[in-house]
Amino acid sequence: MKKTPKLLSFTDDLHIRRLTVIIFGWMIFIALTKFSKFYSLLNFQTMASQFPEFGLMSLGVMVTMITGGIDLSVVGIANLTSILNAFILLRFTDEMGSLPPGMILLVFALAVLIGALAGIFNGLLISKFHIPPILATMGSGELFTGICLAMTNGNAVSKFSRDYAQTINAKMFSIIPVQLIIFAVMALIIWFLLSKTSYGTKIYLLGTSSKAAYFSGLKVDTLIIKTYMLSGMAAALGGMIMLANYNSARADYGTVYTLQCVLIVVLGGVNPIGGKGKISGVVLAIILLRMLETGINRFPKISSYYISLIWGGVLILVMVLNYFSEKKVPAKVTEVPKDGTEKKD
Repeated sequence: MKKTPKLLSFTDDLHIRRLTVIIFGWMIFIALTKFSKFYSLLNFQTMASQFPEFGLMSLGVMVTMITGGIDLSVVGIANLTSILNAFILLRFTDEMGSLPPGMILLVFALAVLIGALAGIFNGLLISKFHIPPILATMGSGELFTGICLAMTNGNAVSKFSRDYAQTINAKMFSIIPVQLIIFAVMALIIWFLLSKTSYGTKIYLLGTSSKAAYFSGLKVDTLIIKTYMLSGMAAALGGMIMLANYNSARADYGTVYTLQCVLIVVLGGVNPIGGKGKISGVVLAIILLRMLETGINRFPKISSYYISLIWGGVLILVMVLNYFSEKKVPAKVTEVPKDGTEKKD
């Protein structure tokens, strides 16, 4: 009786192990050097309220990269969403500085709609006009930023009711930041879609081989549009958290997040050419990046201007490590012949 061995998941596990070791190593280093300044409830609450804005954008980049593409427009979508909703909040702020009941839920619903439309636009450029994802999303990102600049003349949109920022910056049970809850809900939704639905199976197949996906009868164009729509929705939610954290909206907010999102996704074990990646790895990478940045800021002699340099170096290092890790992975077992010998790719 033939038995088909399961595909090896060594590489995926390696990424998780690597991230876990680095996180614990960094925590030990900080404990030995800056314990009192780092290990406090307030500091962890601050980190938990700051990373969801770029963490949500990273989730969007992740799903597009699994398909073999990439979304470089997440920051543009986030800023466009936050600016449009800032104008709406400004319009409905009364003389007492308050918002009508249900207004915050309404702007979040509008944010999801704006992000979905922007994502569909990206998906159409890639699927129907066959523009490479990196060029399509880079161009659309500049387009969205240009729209933001045209609407604001480069100025910040503010002076709307503080009710919005106070609600989103609140803490459930006086401990858990609302921003973290929003991130966790979106992460769970994406995990469910990738792990428990046929959609997840299809986009992994698409990322592994677009030709195989096409000849398998999958509606490739629809899959691409759905994926970029999901990415746009995640980016839009990130924009709404930025709006709360800054209590204003501007076209150039979060400009460094594009590099950070790509770094997080690659560091989390998502294959840049598609077909492989786990949300657990991306979430660990988000936590690691936030802890590294917060820890570095505890050393006054290290200028914050070096952080981008560090991120670029880390990204290159991770790509090199991934290259050597892939070379060490044994060939996949695809068939077990009757004589019992294994046939390898």
